[in-house]
Amino acid sequence: MAKTNPPDGGGSDANENTSVRHRVARPPKEGLLKEFKSVVQETFFHDAPLRDFKDQTASKKVLLGIQAVFPIIGWAREYNLRKLRGDVISGLTIASLCIPQDIGYAKLANLDPKYGLYSSFVPPLVYAGMGSSRDIAIGPVAVVSLLLGTLCQAVIDPNEHPEEYLRLAFTATFFAGVFEAALGFLRLGFLIDFLSHAAVVGFMGGAAITIALQQLKGFLGIKKFTKKTDIVSVMHSVFGAARHGWNWQTIVIGASFLTFLLVAKYIGKKNKKLFWVPAVAPLISVVVSTFFVFITRADKQGVQIVRHIDQGINPISVGKLYFSGKYFTEGIRIGGVAGMVALTEAVAIARTFAAMKDYQIDGNKEMIALGTMNVVGSLTSCYIATGSFSRSAVNYMAGCHTAVSNIVMAIVVALTLVFITPLFKYTPNAILAAIIISAVLGLIDIDAAILIWKIDKLDFAACMGAFFGVVFVSVEIGLLISVVISFAKILLQVTRPRTAVLGKLPRTNVYRNTLQYPDAAKIPGILIIRVDSAIYFSNSNYVRERILRWLREEEEKAKAADMPAIKFLIIEMSPVTDIDTSGIHSIEELHKSLQKRQMQLILANPGPVVTEKLHASKFADEIGEDNIFLSVGDAVAICSPKLAAQQA
Repeated sequence: MAKTNPPDGGGSDANENTSVRHRVARPPKEGLLKEFKSVVQETFFHDAPLRDFKDQTASKKVLLGIQAVFPIIGWAREYNLRKLRGDVISGLTIASLCIPQDIGYAKLANLDPKYGLYSSFVPPLVYAGMGSSRDIAIGPVAVVSLLLGTLCQAVIDPNEHPEEYLRLAFTATFFAGVFEAALGFLRLGFLIDFLSHAAVVGFMGGAAITIALQQLKGFLGIKKFTKKTDIVSVMHSVFGAARHGWNWQTIVIGASFLTFLLVAKYIGKKNKKLFWVPAVAPLISVVVSTFFVFITRADKQGVQIVRHIDQGINPISVGKLYFSGKYFTEGIRIGGVAGMVALTEAVAIARTFAAMKDYQIDGNKEMIALGTMNVVGSLTSCYIATGSFSRSAVNYMAGCHTAVSNIVMAIVVALTLVFITPLFKYTPNAILAAIIISAVLGLIDIDAAILIWKIDKLDFAACMGAFFGVVFVSVEIGLLISVVISFAKILLQVTRPRTAVLGKLPRTNVYRNTLQYPDAAKIPGILIIRVDSAIYFSNSNYVRERILRWLREEEEKAKAADMPAIKFLIIEMSPVTDIDTSGIHSIEELHKSLQKRQMQLILANPGPVVTEKLHASKFADEIGEDNIFLSVGDAVAICSPKLAAQQA
């Protein structure tokens, strides 16, 4: 019968029908240096980044080294007019989407609109040269803008001290870039995986609600508005201004264009060929609403407008960064938090579209590219930029081929900064609020939350913890709650690993979990338990106590059913990938406890790492190599005759 790997994770069965018993082989002894090298390689260099350099000439290695830092050198050699056409169309399309969004997102960060446009000029150019994703569109995004604005506002009031606030935002951007680049350079990208998908779904959904609520200020024309982001404070501020603070002209403008934007988005979703409709709708809204306000002079009737946006491309901001004083440490803290969120979002987006087009991205290169662009951006009057999902989706559907689409977008933004910004003077704040509301609604992924609930309740707790933390307290508290719950889940899984009682499937030599396979028969006098985790100091006592509890329960069942007493305890160890000193000590204590009960401990199918440590600790000698088997079937085949002899 062919061996299969079952859903419950067991995979210990070899050829049970052989009459020759195969002993568990001790792996070849590795030196300490070789073992350390292997651990480091699997931890930090699992993707073998230097494989392309092997057997290459010195000049070729230099070229490959430069290409590793600047991937554009590699794909530029194969660039052609067909790709250029697709990239130009994509670049123009995402530019029409990003310009109105950038103006609104800058307001989320409590910055002048020009800084949003600045952040869609320099960072995309840097990323185009260093990034490995073909589809990601770079620029400010709603969640990171809100997070940066919230964290910076808690330190400096942007209205009372605008210059100091701006400097703190640039400083945070600088350290966000340093943090991101360092993770990539040190190959520590796996750290961002600790922010689970469930936590990100909840955080994004909560942030979307918070961002939408914040836009009620511009949407309703309210002048005095709370600086807090929680839903209670915002709604109190909204309804507190209901009698005299709302402006009906502003509401009409906002509601009309929000309806238009949502209808455009619906059209684009129903017909993928019309992807350009929701992409150009924000720019059309800005143009039409600005013209309407200008000819009617609605600003004289209380409709709030953008007013002045400075012309010209990014000024240098090197001298505006804090490298000492109390705001220096705050910049590091804010940059670290915002950088982690920006990095998580960008890498997730890049991986999503890479999978859709069936190509690979290098996560560590992505981090270096994202970090470098934010460091350069902080020196050129930009705040934190990252990958935008909505713009990346439009970029993908518009037929982009390479990062040249980002270059085209950056050129369009630069031309806008140089020539067109005065035309935004009469743009109503209500239209920016409508654009942001329509954009962030897509961040609320109800289907994903339902799926998380069906799959894993602890994941759902992390998701909801992040969501309610953001909505009812603050953005940073929501993020903290999601991280804490995610870590708690990891600790729970590590400290409380699963164990299972195994039985023999009818007419086979296969042993499986009796809960999953009720027809799997337990062997009289023999208890078979599988441990589904490595055994470390954090769970070794639990594993021993859980095994003893299984033993007590099975003994009681055997006694009640007038079955033979249990004399052999077989531990199936194929899922046990590693064991430490505490784990060995715990198994030794279990062995001694069984000896007092006149029971024999049997180990089945330990892996190479576990086998080596069993021998190194001398426990293999203590238990006897005759009691370490290649498979559960081998162990049962040897134990059954002994059991029969004892009962005779």
